[in-house]
Amino acid sequence: MRSRPGDEPADASPAYARYVLGVLFLVGVFALVDRQIFGMLIEPLKQEFDVSDTELGLASGLSFALFYGAAGLPIARFADRGNRRDILAAGLGAWSALTLVSGFATSFVQLVAARLAIGVGEAAGTPTAHALIADYFPPERRARALSVYSAGASVGVILAYLVGGWVQEIWGWRGVFLALGAPGILLALLVRSTVREPRRGRFETKRATPLSTREALGRLLAQPAYRFVLASFALHSLAHSAASMWHPAYLARVHGMAPREIGTLLALGSASFSALGVIAGGVVTDRLAAADRRWLLRLPGFASLAYAPLSLLFLFAPIPELALVGLASSAFLSGLAIPGMHAATQELAEPASRATASALNLLILTLVGSGLGPTFVGVANDVLSGAFGDGAVRWSLALAALVNAGSGTQALFGARWLARERGRSEAAPDPR
Repeated sequence: MRSRPGDEPADASPAYARYVLGVLFLVGVFALVDRQIFGMLIEPLKQEFDVSDTELGLASGLSFALFYGAAGLPIARFADRGNRRDILAAGLGAWSALTLVSGFATSFVQLVAARLAIGVGEAAGTPTAHALIADYFPPERRARALSVYSAGASVGVILAYLVGGWVQEIWGWRGVFLALGAPGILLALLVRSTVREPRRGRFETKRATPLSTREALGRLLAQPAYRFVLASFALHSLAHSAASMWHPAYLARVHGMAPREIGTLLALGSASFSALGVIAGGVVTDRLAAADRRWLLRLPGFASLAYAPLSLLFLFAPIPELALVGLASSAFLSGLAIPGMHAATQELAEPASRATASALNLLILTLVGSGLGPTFVGVANDVLSGAFGDGAVRWSLALAALVNAGSGTQALFGARWLARERGRSEAAPDPR
C-alpha cells in the first residue's frame, strides 16, 4: 500500500526530520517508562498482594513478553503496508491509558491483565518508529538517528526510577501509575496531528516492493548476518532486562535502601550512563561504519564482552565507590551496543519489510530477554533464598550478567557476514 500523497512531507526538510525524531524520542521515553516502572514497584506490590518473587518475575517478564511478542509481527505487517503514524499514535494512546488504569487495580490478577494489554499496545511502538526513522534519515546518518530514539528508552528508565522512587514515597504505588499514564495520552495526540507519513524507501534505489509476511521473514532469516543480530540482541536483552527489573529489589534487600534513594541512584548512576552510551554508540558507529560496515556489529560485540565483568564489579565490589564504577560503566557499555544492532537490522532489511525486521527482533529479544530475564532472576531468587536469604538476588543477577558475553560473541560473528550480505543486496537486480 502506497503512502497517501497528502501525508508525505512536502519538502522532507532536515529541520522537519529532526522535529519528527524529537517526537519519536518522546515516544521512546514513554514506551520504556511504562514498561520499566514495574521494577521499581516490586517491593510494595509483593507486600500489597502477598505474592512470590516467581510470580512477580512472571508478571514483569514472561507474561508481558508473550503478549508483546505475539502482537508485534501482525502490527508490524500493518505498518509495512499502511500508515505508520496512525498505528504508532493508536498504540501509544492505548498503552498509556492502560498504565493509568493499572493504578486502580484491586488484585494482582487485575494488575497482570492490564500489564498484558500494555504489552499489546507497546508492540506498535518501536517497529513503527524504526521504519519511520529509516525513511527520514539516509543510511550514513541512520545509526545516529536510531540512537536518539533508543536514548529515549534510557530517559524513560530514568523517569521510571525517579518517579517510581519519589512519587511512591508520597502517594504510594498507585500514584506512580497515574502520574506516568496521563502524559502519554497527550503525546499520542501530538503524534497523530503533527507527524507526516514519508514515502517508503526514500533513500534506496530500489522500489519498496510489497512483500507477503512469509516472503519478508524468509528473506530476513536467510541472511546469516541477520540471524547473528537476532541472537546477539536476545542475549543482550536478557542481561539488561534482568538487571533493570531487579536492581531496585537488590538495593532494597541487600543494602537496605529506601525507594527514593534507589530511584535517585539508579537514575543518575545507571540509566543516565546508558543514555550517554546510546548517543555515543550512534555517533561512533556511524563514523567507524563509514569506512567499514562491519563496525555496525563489531562495536556492539566488544561492548557486550566488556559488560559482564563490570556488572559483577557492581554486585560484589568491597567498597561503594568501586560498585558505582561498575554500575555506571556497565550501563554505558550496554547502551553503546544498541545503535549498531538497530542500524544493522535496518540495513539488512528491504524497505518494504523494515518494520517487520524490527518486530522480529523485538519478538525474539522480548521472549528471550524481557521474558526470560526477569523470570529467571525471580525463580532463582526463590531457589537460592534458602542458602543466601535476601542476598539470593545478588547471585541471580550475577548469573544473568554473564549471559551478555554470549551477546558479544554473536555480534562479532555477525560482523564477519555483514559486509558480504550488504554487497549481495546491492548487486541484486531491481525487480521493476
